[in-house]
Amino acid sequence: MSIYEELPAIYRPQRAQSDVDAIANAFYEAVLDLNPVYATEEGRTGVETLFPDYSPAGDAAYTELVKKTLADLEAIIPVDDTDLVTLDAMQERLELDLAFRRAGHGSWQLNNITSVVQSVRSSFDLMNRNSPEDWGFIVGRLGNVPVALASLRENLDSARAEGKISPARQLRAVTEQIDAYVAENGYFDELAKEIATGCEQLCDQALEAAAEAKEAYADLAEYIRTVLLPAAPEKDAVGRKDYALYSRYFLGAHIDLDETYAWGARELASIIAAQQEIAEQIKPGASIEEAKQILDADPERVLHGTDELQAWMQRRSDAAVQALAGEHFEIAGPMLNLECRIAPTHEGGIYYTGPSPDFSRPGRMWWSVPEGDDTFGTWRETSTVYHEGVPGHHLQMSVATAMSAALNKYRANMLWVSGHGEGWALYAERLMVELGFMDDLGDRMGWLDAQRLRAARVVFDIGVHCELPVPEEWAAELGVEPGTIWTPELGYEFLKRNFDATEDSVKFEYLRYLGWPGQAPSYKIGERLWLQLRDEAVASGTELREFHTRALILGSLGLDVLRRALSDAPVDNFDDDDEDDDD
Repeated sequence: MSIYEELPAIYRPQRAQSDVDAIANAFYEAVLDLNPVYATEEGRTGVETLFPDYSPAGDAAYTELVKKTLADLEAIIPVDDTDLVTLDAMQERLELDLAFRRAGHGSWQLNNITSVVQSVRSSFDLMNRNSPEDWGFIVGRLGNVPVALASLRENLDSARAEGKISPARQLRAVTEQIDAYVAENGYFDELAKEIATGCEQLCDQALEAAAEAKEAYADLAEYIRTVLLPAAPEKDAVGRKDYALYSRYFLGAHIDLDETYAWGARELASIIAAQQEIAEQIKPGASIEEAKQILDADPERVLHGTDELQAWMQRRSDAAVQALAGEHFEIAGPMLNLECRIAPTHEGGIYYTGPSPDFSRPGRMWWSVPEGDDTFGTWRETSTVYHEGVPGHHLQMSVATAMSAALNKYRANMLWVSGHGEGWALYAERLMVELGFMDDLGDRMGWLDAQRLRAARVVFDIGVHCELPVPEEWAAELGVEPGTIWTPELGYEFLKRNFDATEDSVKFEYLRYLGWPGQAPSYKIGERLWLQLRDEAVASGTELREFHTRALILGSLGLDVLRRALSDAPVDNFDDDDEDDDD
């Protein structure tokens, strides 16, 4: 039996590929042509050592591809409801891509989390490490780091000539990250050691390639410090016009920014009140902070070291998969396989990487543990396991991958909208609360703590970037006059009061929100929109399990597109196989 045949039958429907699918597939393949790193992750061979062209020519090539694809879509006639959703989704995404280009955005932008500086380094994370040939590919790509950074440098120079430089705060953060990459026993030294351990005969080549990569990164850091930084703007806020564009991109939905900002403040107050109720149950009269101290002091809730952390993540994840498979969701075959790993970096944060198109590389949950962190409270992280795993990202991305034959490669493997994906992951956390998986008071406090941060960053992100007044209830808390306009410094104090984490983690998140506007709020706002969709479906008589299945088989979509697809289209327009799931 093939891996594909082990998937639930509902994810293996029969549907002939259409002309719309052909355009979508052609776009997908053309993007892989432009991005060898992504192509390698998607299973393409022959490009394992290469990087994209990060120069202005690379940006221009993608822009031309988008324009051509939109023209092709305008001329095509859809044949079924799946085509209608694909057209709606592609036009929404690609038109936003063009809007970003017209607004002057591109690969020249640097920030602390998702710019070329990080993507070149992270390109090694998902490369195979199973054979001498695999290790050879890693060495080859390592040797091409200087070429990749040279193309970025070309883009930075071109943008600078047009007066476009990233904010100074983000540039300083990037140079600090580079310093860590190139330090003795930093990332590249460790990668060279890993290669030598995996394939001893490549030791000399690995050391040479790592030294060249370090030199290229060090030169880039020097360029940023001496050329870009002196001319960089100090202002972090992007302004309402640009922010509205970022918000639409990350949500795939039009929202009222002022109404959403006010809602975020109300939601934050509600969550804090719920935390206080839990604190009272943990110990009568206890404050939220005192209740957390009690939980932290409980030895049954503490993990020591990353090995214990990784093992706990895996146990918790496996238990969730087994409990939800069959009864609540259609999960079988390779979808059951989720690996929990400690990331090779120390930048903070937990993230998920999806399975390869043929499931030969499983979905993986990664924890990037900051240097010095060696104790972990399970009560703080239980909801995160459900967020990144099942029923969160792993379920939604495994379903999309499984549906690739019935949809197309673009929708199954490439399309990702943060408000849809991250909104679903927050919805998944809430669903686990509703299903009774977080009845433990500690786990519930941890979930509320995570929700508190997500609500706070709706207020922070919209408030700081759109330069709105601090909410009245927080003005007094922060010691400022009512009507005071947000500044990044006020925002930092606000985050510290709503994000119970190490100073390094708070700083990382703070910089992330300043440098990646609109993305962080997409989690909580996305959850809000998912809950609205669920309520509408249930009110119309749809069973909850049916709603989940119907929504997930559509894959990741902009949330306005998802609403139209769920309200206008039938459940599907193809026939399921007659085979049983265990054939």
